[in-house]
Amino acid sequence: MDSDTLIIWGIAVGLTLLMAIPMILRLRHKERRTEDAHIEALRYGLHEPVSLHPVVDPQGCIGTSNCVSVCPETVLGIRDGQAVAVAPARCIGHGLCERICPMDAIQLVFGTEKRGVDLPRVRENFETNVPGLYIVGELGGMGLVANAFEQGRQCVEGIMREGERGPSGILDLVIIGCGPAGLSASLTAKERGARFVTVEKESLGGTVRHYPRKKLVMTRPVVIPGYGKLPVREVGKEELIGLWEDIAAKAGLEVVTGATVSAVERVAPHHFSVTAGGTVYEAQRVILAIGRRGVPRKLGVPGEDGAAHVAYSLREPDAYTNDRILVVGGGDSAVEAALALAEQPGNEVRISYRGTAFSRIKPANHERIREAAQAGSLEVLWSTTPMEVLADSVTLRREESNQVEVPADQVFVFIGGELPTAFLRGCGVEIETHFGAP
Repeated sequence: MDSDTLIIWGIAVGLTLLMAIPMILRLRHKERRTEDAHIEALRYGLHEPVSLHPVVDPQGCIGTSNCVSVCPETVLGIRDGQAVAVAPARCIGHGLCERICPMDAIQLVFGTEKRGVDLPRVRENFETNVPGLYIVGELGGMGLVANAFEQGRQCVEGIMREGERGPSGILDLVIIGCGPAGLSASLTAKERGARFVTVEKESLGGTVRHYPRKKLVMTRPVVIPGYGKLPVREVGKEELIGLWEDIAAKAGLEVVTGATVSAVERVAPHHFSVTAGGTVYEAQRVILAIGRRGVPRKLGVPGEDGAAHVAYSLREPDAYTNDRILVVGGGDSAVEAALALAEQPGNEVRISYRGTAFSRIKPANHERIREAAQAGSLEVLWSTTPMEVLADSVTLRREESNQVEVPADQVFVFIGGELPTAFLRGCGVEIETHFGAP
């Protein structure tokens, strides 16, 4: 081999190394970040999915790491040159990872092989097994505000494209619920000239109103029908609800509030009868946007039912001052409520949790409650279970089988909600259990 050939080969090898070395270094950096994220996930109990989460097909993944870059919640990482879910409990259903994968190697699924998630059967157009009855938002598994807004819009636009109008005297739509999905559906229906009514058992905003004050409920901008893009990534509860109220007022949207729906009956094809707050509405189609929480899960202990000082949500923490307060639960809602109440003057706050450490809560909440406990702002009662609610105290059972009575002028219970299964089945909707299969 002559000297010219050697020089050419040397240049070629040098150029290859120049291109390869930065790629290798970037890959190693991403893999180190993955291991750090994995350690954090194990520490905070984020390695086990709660509901919706991504599943990566190792046969299809080519390791572009695009999915890692677009995920704003640090759910995914790179290990051995392929994408892996390192903190699936962080997933809140953006779906960006699924959409950006060039090989369609990522799918969002519900549940795992061991832990199923119950969901109503819903088609791609949001229609259930009952023709003319639709489900959007959290009830269908999409709890993210942006996704709920988008589903409400898509659902109504799909219905209106079909062009079928009910006979005179029958509405085109009854929209049940006015949280993010219901509000979006209502604004779209008004914009498209539909004959409809929106009913909400509480006030405009739905479940969001029950979040503790100043809780951030947005993680990416959304498009609001008739308004345009909401140019914020994070926003407090009060600001968001205030904006919704302003948008509804400007759009001339009327919502029947304080009306609990007791029955949805399919009278005939394209004819439903909806009973809400004592009024019967006749409509061609019905959209359920009632949220997944259904009714709050109760403790099921003596003294709980009918107790005026027991609540299952917290709207205004500053309404409680100089109180002895017990919060029951170990999720983000319980921790955030306890922290908010501990900030109010004169409160003596305790949080009872059956476990020995909080799991599946946001790392920031872990740090906040740890700091609050160390500062003496609140007390965490580990391995405790409520046994009885008394007039001004609660009896707790400790893991060691002994009991302790703690003072409590107010009791807040945050142990989840029950899917409104009976209501859905009364409407004829079928429920499926998902076990993580793509």
